[in-house]
Amino acid sequence: MTHKLIPRLTAARVVPVVRTQATSHAATVVQWLREAGIGIVEITMTIPDAPALIRELAADPSLLVGAGTVPDRATAAACLAAGASFIVAPWIDPSLAEPCRDAGALLMLGAVTPNEVRAALTAGADVVKIFPAASVGGPGHIRALRSVFPHVAFCPTGGVEPGNVAAYLAAGAAFVGMGGALVDEDRIAAGDRTAIQAAARQVLAIA
Repeated sequence: MTHKLIPRLTAARVVPVVRTQATSHAATVVQWLREAGIGIVEITMTIPDAPALIRELAADPSLLVGAGTVPDRATAAACLAAGASFIVAPWIDPSLAEPCRDAGALLMLGAVTPNEVRAALTAGADVVKIFPAASVGGPGHIRALRSVFPHVAFCPTGGVEPGNVAAYLAAGAAFVGMGGALVDEDRIAAGDRTAIQAAARQVLAIA
């Protein structure tokens, strides 16, 4: 069964992966991205006090908030309780499936090879995150996986940038995750809202 959030993620085409050293920088860039027209964000667990930030952001029903780099079931449960609508791990962890299923949340697990894609699906993944996408073949790798798994929703992440978003989508990605090319902490720290929002609008126009 296809998860109810997949059409929304597919329509968005790009999910910003927010990974910053400072919680305040994460909150700031989410606001800037929203002003630019992006209504979905993935808040990674490498951000200090990430579940608290998720709770704050998820209070706005117009913003779809997910949790990324989720290391274990307990962290997944905390993020879901805080309001996360999707859980992401760049590896395969079957223990994340039950709390997601109980909460009605989408689960995205990481894989690279066909064996790993099968393992991720068996573990309960609704979407398979291909990470790191750029270093294992880029759009060509996604196209090859789609030939074997035509009904799987793939989300390549890692090395995705404005210049290759269209190629990933054309290769069969349902949507992409974009981190540093969109969420640049140096620009955030410098208060360069214009540059961040220009990148966001460029990505939206391409997608």
